[in-house]
Amino acid sequence: MDMSGKYTIEIPQVKKVAVAYSGGLDSALALKLLPEYYGAEEVLAVTVDVGLMDEEIADARMKAEVAATPWFFLEATDEFVDDYITRAIYANSDYEGYPVATSMTRQLIARKVAEFALEQGCDAICEGSTGKGNDQYRMKNVFSIFAPELAVILPVRDFNFTREEEKQLSEEYGIPYNPGIGDDRTMWCRSIGSGEVDNLQMRIPQEDYIWYQFPENAPDEPQVIEIEFAEGLPVRCDDQTGLRDIIHYLNRVAGQHGIGKIDMFEDGLIGLKSREAYEAPAAEVILTLHRDLEQLCLTKEQVQFKPLVEQRWAYMVYHGGWFHPIKQDCDAFLQNSQWAVNGKYTVQLYKGNIDILERESDSGLFAPELRSLATTGFVQQDSGPATKIHALQYKIMSSRGMETD
Repeated sequence: MDMSGKYTIEIPQVKKVAVAYSGGLDSALALKLLPEYYGAEEVLAVTVDVGLMDEEIADARMKAEVAATPWFFLEATDEFVDDYITRAIYANSDYEGYPVATSMTRQLIARKVAEFALEQGCDAICEGSTGKGNDQYRMKNVFSIFAPELAVILPVRDFNFTREEEKQLSEEYGIPYNPGIGDDRTMWCRSIGSGEVDNLQMRIPQEDYIWYQFPENAPDEPQVIEIEFAEGLPVRCDDQTGLRDIIHYLNRVAGQHGIGKIDMFEDGLIGLKSREAYEAPAAEVILTLHRDLEQLCLTKEQVQFKPLVEQRWAYMVYHGGWFHPIKQDCDAFLQNSQWAVNGKYTVQLYKGNIDILERESDSGLFAPELRSLATTGFVQQDSGPATKIHALQYKIMSSRGMETD
């Protein structure tokens, strides 16, 4: 592709660059563009593992070798599980129907790459965001906190590339790429072809999912699982213990039974709607049960107030505010609310349905000995004076007249 004279923007010149490198089309292409167009004398490819598969790691390493670029691998899976997914569970993470995931990983990766760049004496950081998406904001926010003096380079945005132009350039540079639509995989939620699903009439084909099975492809026999929660977090699922292993197990088991598909319209950071497809079997099961358990264990006032905090939490995380003070304030409230959220569930998974068969909790607030109409837990006549006082405001409203339609 002849790029001479096509673009009028000023391209910054840098010396040593750390690339937030996944091995995907955007970041792999950057390895070649940085020395050719940005004057980079040294390029470092930095892959941060937040739950990558072995084949993804091998693919990233291979492409860095093809580009003759030093490759660095930073392990962050435990941090992602312990510090990010746990908070997402406390918050019943949901942004317009999406269980906040990619927005978390981008900010974790950005911090790791920023810290690495400073340690290596880099004068710039590079990442593969487009000018149309959300990640450019998220990562820029984090870079500005942890490496405020470093230049931030986004080649795809700088050159206004289309996907096809990127593929053409990759072929010219000899960098292999996957021909299908892209994805972003985390153990909590996998994004399928973000920004590339333009056809509203197209059903995402079965082969584009890795966990989720269409109901017609799911087993005809249901599967019963048991899950135990302690202080708001799942601690056991069948014979699996530890949050990471539980998530991997539920992605496989629940996805097999047609659970976890999300196909939605999403309002991005710049207010443009996109059709987004996700699969999140483990997240759907865990969050469904977590919400139910909170209804059992939290007070009425907590149940009604907590969603307001959750909504602000999800908004801030989605909009790149993981390290913003108000998001951290939300974290404090959300975690503090979880001490009594303990219980065990028996659940049936069947063709997209999560059917709760049994619940038990030693810290639940369900008291049938008081509430049930079959018992005499308290003297019903005692409610009479209370209802009379409660109705006084309505009696006053009646005295002035009021609209009744």
